[in-house]
Amino acid sequence: MQKISAELLSTWNQYGVWAAYAIAGIGVLILLAHLFKLMTAKDFKSKYDYINMHEINFLWYSALLIIIGGTIYTNTIRDESTVIIFIIWIVVSGMMAGIVSVVVQQILKFYYPFYIEKRLKALRYTPRTNPENGNKMKLLSEEEEDVYLDEGMQAEENAFSVDYDVWMDESTGYTKIEKYNGRLHALKCSECNYQTLRVTKEEVIKDATHEEEGELMKYYDCGYCGHKQRKSFKIAQLRDTPA
Repeated sequence: MQKISAELLSTWNQYGVWAAYAIAGIGVLILLAHLFKLMTAKDFKSKYDYINMHEINFLWYSALLIIIGGTIYTNTIRDESTVIIFIIWIVVSGMMAGIVSVVVQQILKFYYPFYIEKRLKALRYTPRTNPENGNKMKLLSEEEEDVYLDEGMQAEENAFSVDYDVWMDESTGYTKIEKYNGRLHALKCSECNYQTLRVTKEEVIKDATHEEEGELMKYYDCGYCGHKQRKSFKIAQLRDTPA
């Protein structure tokens, strides 16, 4: 079998190591930047939004680059090799990298959301502090918060597209309103038990009036097993706007 010249192999090893370090290094930097962003988020809501929108993607990018860098590095550790063995080694290491990548992707897609959901709930319901005096604030109930939401906000909540949390400092009356996307979270699928059930469509079956409640139908689709389901929600009666 034809051997790869020592000079060519040495050149490959040298530049391959540099490439491996550079690619894996970018992956590590992405991870560190993500952690730094979490540490420096100015408040619970900012951290909530950042985790909700970006964490899984950044972890995936970081892991993928580190895997690629590691794969390249494993192909730069031989002092001598034949062409056939070198090609086989590259193919085998590439397949192993592909398997590891799929495993990591599946973990981030189907298991990690359970962990994220717990963190998001903790962030959302951790008592807020009045920035003016440091007092702990109270999270108002759905009935109490309507006083502080305008008509448009209440309509968004009634349509289940947005959820508002109203925090109030009872000693001063200072309030803080936080907005959450009502369709963003994946729910636990009753068929496969993965947290991959998302709202794909919302339909108002019956409009709410001043005399009676309306009805909203939500349609769900599981991103893992394809299970579909729907659920009916009541829409609150319309209220007269105070003059």
